[in-house]
Amino acid sequence: MSQNHVFMQQAFAQAMRAFDQNEVPVGCVIVKEGRVIGRGYNQMETLKDPTAHAEILAIGAAATHLGDWRLDGCTLYATLEPCPMCAGAILNSRISEVVYAAEDKRLGACGSVLHLLNGRLINRSIPTTGGIMRDDALALIQDFFKERRKFKKQAPPAYPESLTPLSDPLN
Repeated sequence: MSQNHVFMQQAFAQAMRAFDQNEVPVGCVIVKEGRVIGRGYNQMETLKDPTAHAEILAIGAAATHLGDWRLDGCTLYATLEPCPMCAGAILNSRISEVVYAAEDKRLGACGSVLHLLNGRLINRSIPTTGGIMRDDALALIQDFFKERRKFKKQAPPAYPESLTPLSDPLN
């Protein structure tokens, strides 16, 4: 098994944590010199924070681990292609390489929709590799949204009588 598969499996384990917490199942690990130094999974709903993407949280954890915001020599493994926000953080943190499982055809910023890491915007290109465990990552995301749609089709719970909306006080 290749090194990319070994670390992508660890990112996938993070995605499973997100799935179990009813978050969009995206996971990420950051590796330096063969060791995981940062982990993250989507926590936007849990933290009520639109920036709580797996990549952002993993970058923060890796920077804390190293005691430096510069993540030179690090590889980021994500189960979904990073979005523009995450690609910006990848550029700013100086991560050296990005490996992702599934492309994001809606917001992908590493080649699917945009390619922010190809050196056109800055004077440095970050190598990217996609497709590692692609089918597994897509299946997990599809299962998540299938479950979410099934839940939305159920009738909403009725309000308890004690919580019913009050009549309009102006009438």
